Parts: sequence; structure tokens; C-alpha cells
Amino acid sequence: MPQDAAALVALLDLERIDDNLFRGAQEPSALPRVFGGQVAAQALVAGTRTVDPAYGVHSLHSYFLQPGDPRAPIVYDVETLRDGRSFATRRVLARQHGRPIFALTANFQVAEEGWDHHDVMPEVTSPEQSLDPREVLAAMYPDRDTSADSEWDVAEMRYVGSSGDGLLAADPEHPGLQRCWLRVSSRLPDDPFLHVAAFTYLSDMTLMGSALAPHGARPEDGTHMVASLDHAIWFHRPFRADEWWLYDQTSPFAGGGRGLVTAGVFTEGGTLVATVAQEALLRKFDPTRVRS
Repeated sequence: MPQDAAALVALLDLERIDDNLFRGAQEPSALPRVFGGQVAAQALVAGTRTVDPAYGVHSLHSYFLQPGDPRAPIVYDVETLRDGRSFATRRVLARQHGRPIFALTANFQVAEEGWDHHDVMPEVTSPEQSLDPREVLAAMYPDRDTSADSEWDVAEMRYVGSSGDGLLAADPEHPGLQRCWLRVSSRLPDDPFLHVAAFTYLSDMTLMGSALAPHGARPEDGTHMVASLDHAIWFHRPFRADEWWLYDQTSPFAGGGRGLVTAGVFTEGGTLVATVAQEALLRKFDPTRVRS
């Protein structure tokens, strides 16, 4: 996994192996499967490289089909669905070992003017006043295995709180809430698309915490299995992924072994710059079940 912005940029610099066909390298990783944010970001890069630069990505919708092998490169096959005067659409299929592991559709638009409004950012503690999650985990789980912590060094996070830990005020209309600040941990180049791709990479982090919050569970407590099923992003305005952004997460539903989360992304100045939605497998472990 990338340790800093330079390594992340290198990871996102795909090899073109034919028309509309790209190969993504892997960073050494101790994770058992490819991080979902990585395959989403690389697939978006592949699709973008087949689109006229006059078009900027405004949304992506994707499905995680199979766990990715972190030891093998990923091939991205791009299909052109539309090249219109205002919009362009690409479909990207990611493959490993001859099988599809991820499918993405991205839509691109030529910039234009229109009506303008956005939700107001909630009142939260600043990044400097918020909690370092590694310190929180060390206090809660002093004996936990920390060997994989460095996998996430490319991301810097500060935890505001959730509806399950008392750090956010209870809201009877929204039982599943979580908020945190995120940014790429070191400076990225100024290319606006690199910030879009880097944000896509980080956007797969932390989300299911809001779906677990109403049930007294945490991602680290080992009581459940979590795996992303699908992921969607709407990009509203350009912003820097290496400057703090608030991930304001709400889980409107959990049931049937799945959890749904929607999230607003706000700059530190309070501007809504993106919206994210994700559904994930959310399966409780049965302690009475015998595993072979």
C-alpha cells in the first residue's frame, strides 16, 4: 500500500498496453485482498485516459465483484458508451487471473454554469481538536495487532465521533452517524484530476463505522465481517484531497446482512464538494458456529 502522496501517484499511473486497455501495478501489501479504494481509483484513471480533457468526471457508480489478489497486477478494459457534446460515458471492467473483480461506469461533463446551492456543513470540532484514531485504538485495544497500521500511512485521519460512542449528540431521526476528517498525508501535485483520483482512493475508508454505530459495534472489534458491495461518488466541485475534508456519514438502513451509508464531503471552509454512497456486506459472526 502507498505510504505517501508520491507512492499514491505512482500507483495511479497506469501502463497503457493497448487501445482502451491498461494495467495497474500493486504496492507490496500485507492485506489479504486489494483495497477497494485502489481498484476504484485505478479504474477511474483508466476511464479518464480515454476521454477528451475538456470533459471532467462528475460521477461514478461501481460494483465490487470478487476479492482482488494483492500480489497480481490488475487489467482495466475500457468501453466507450457515449461521446456527446456535453457528456461522455465510460464503462471499465477490472480483471485478474482472467476473471472480473470490479466494474465501474463513469460519467464526464463539459463544464457549464447553472443554479447553485448546497447543504450546510454540520458544526464539528476542527481537525486539530479531533482525535487521532490510532491513539484511540491503542487505548481501547492495548493488545491489538498493529502490524498493518502502516498500510494506511497515505491517509491522515482525525476522528470526530459517532452516534455509538457519545461523541456525537444522539439524533432519533438518524441513529447511524459518524464524522471524521481525512486528507492525503503529504502534498500532491497540482493536477486537479490527481486530487479526484486520490479522493476516490480514500473514499472507501471508514464508511461502515456509521452503520455499526447503532449496534454497539466497531470496525476493529472482530464481531462481524465487512466487505464493500458497491460504491458511488458524485463530484460537485474541485477540491484538494491533500487538505482536510470532513466525511459526514449517515447510515439510513442496515438489514439482511447489508448496511447502507451516504456521506457528504465538505472542505474545512464548509463547501460541499462531493457526495458518496456505499452498500456493504455487514454480517455478524455466529460464535456458536463451528468453522473448519
